[in-house]
Amino acid sequence: MAAGLPARLGMGCAAHRLRGRRLAHSGAAARLQQEYDAVVIGAGHNGLVAAAYLQRAGLRTAVLEKRHVLGGAAVTEEIVPGFKFSRASYLLSLLRPQIYSELELQRHGLRVLPRDPYSFTPLLEDRSLPRSLLLGHDMAQTQRQIAHFSQKDAQAYPEYEAFMGRLVAAIDPLLDAPPVDTAALGQGSLLQRLRSLRALQPLLRAGLALGRQLPRYYEVLTAPISKILDHWFESEPLKATLATDAVIGAMSSPHSPGSGYVLLHHVMGELEGRRGSWGYVAGGMGALSQAIAHAAASWGAHIFTEKAVSRVLLGRDGQAQGVVLRDGTEVRSKVVLSNASPQITFLELTPQEQLPEDFTRQIRHVDTRSPVTKINVAVDRLPSFLAAPNARDGQPLPHHQCSIHLNCEGTHLLHQAYTEAAGGHPSSRPMIELCIPSALDPGLAPQGCHVVSLFTQYTPYELAGGRPWDEQARNAYADTVFDCIEAYAPGFKASVIGRDILTPPDLERVFGLPGGNIFHGGMSLDQLYFARPAPSYSGYRSPVPGLYLCGSGAHPGGGVMGAAGRNAAQVALGDFKHLRQQR
Repeated sequence: MAAGLPARLGMGCAAHRLRGRRLAHSGAAARLQQEYDAVVIGAGHNGLVAAAYLQRAGLRTAVLEKRHVLGGAAVTEEIVPGFKFSRASYLLSLLRPQIYSELELQRHGLRVLPRDPYSFTPLLEDRSLPRSLLLGHDMAQTQRQIAHFSQKDAQAYPEYEAFMGRLVAAIDPLLDAPPVDTAALGQGSLLQRLRSLRALQPLLRAGLALGRQLPRYYEVLTAPISKILDHWFESEPLKATLATDAVIGAMSSPHSPGSGYVLLHHVMGELEGRRGSWGYVAGGMGALSQAIAHAAASWGAHIFTEKAVSRVLLGRDGQAQGVVLRDGTEVRSKVVLSNASPQITFLELTPQEQLPEDFTRQIRHVDTRSPVTKINVAVDRLPSFLAAPNARDGQPLPHHQCSIHLNCEGTHLLHQAYTEAAGGHPSSRPMIELCIPSALDPGLAPQGCHVVSLFTQYTPYELAGGRPWDEQARNAYADTVFDCIEAYAPGFKASVIGRDILTPPDLERVFGLPGGNIFHGGMSLDQLYFARPAPSYSGYRSPVPGLYLCGSGAHPGGGVMGAAGRNAAQVALGDFKHLRQQR
């Protein structure tokens, strides 16, 4: 929710009189029809990806989005006049390479701005020029940076990167296919069971690729990331910087078992063929959603905003037959794919009498705790860090394009921040990932100004004592965050023109993220692969025939990846063809 400071102009920022507006898809000129082959609920990036593949395969497809803007959490919105924010998700890496090429996203306007260097961790130290840690793709330069803290760590870092890279390469193929249907392995004829065994091939290949190192890699997936990093390194700033990827978006500490997988999830992406690289989308994350929407529309998909779905329409046989909009309009279809969370899809949109009680109980018990408060800030100048002061001309320096990690002098600070939130209190010294996309994409802000993304944690969904997340609570927490930034970059608070504060309840209300969870549910091992969103329902099909889950609540989980949308579309297409053959 936009809160706190009134928009103002700073001396270093060119005047801007653009009226505040939201960026929305303008290509949906078609009229909503009464019947389609496929209806997709929600125009998040996964829903748009699913629609593009369905339409490309010849299914007449409609996408129905309740908000005024496409993209779900991958949106660009002008909250402060003249400033275009990636309001929720803000970086790109995990989008599957096949989706880039198969949907021809570059042809449809997608432009990615890779970052190198990519990580900057300034320290608070009692010295004239505090130290900092700058990580990039030049390994020799990165080692020199690490050597300022530990020669041993500098020597170990390339081996650590190679070790993690081998695990990523082994697991990567699992992202692009449905999980093994364990129920099918024990059902049907012998021939059907043998066919089901083919789904085990990706798992077997992953195990073979890891070979004798499998026990070590198993530890990475199950142990606390602090244990893994302690094995490799001794420098606290390096360990804390790497640990942020293990806890980001998760209500967990570096000392929590299983945090290693979340780290892996965030290093398995790539940009332009470079593994583990992250970048900004030119025009903000909404430009990615627009490119996917344009690809889908180019094949004939109909995409609509401000079309809220109230329930899934079922036939007498219990099969999904379309949806009913909030205004009572019925839209018939052969299949329905939901990009909404499992909680919204199955607990709000689907008639409960059509779902097994055990299934709905499992969906209710999905861990959706979120530590995230996202703050979008308009500033009239670049932050100048004590550890890396700005140039006299005020132009961006290499570290300004990075993910800037604050309050990361040691993993104990991350654990302390988590502990406070676990007790219902916003962190007094929160973990802050500060990004300035306008350092590489100046068109996001008026000349001389910048947009700043603050991905912060830990903040509980429910405050201690039942206190509400009202304007006072929001602003108090944002002020704490700004005080922290001010300690690293004096003058930051004076540069602020306006801010947009999104606590966990706000992220749930605005973007439909259950509990404010950016992944539609925790990425712990008990909620992944076979068990996402629930055991025996990990293959995108639901208990309702013809209803599929295609969002981040399905395998392989959250992040701007598109894999769930692509995989769900392939499963739905296979069922659709089989249904046609039967008829």
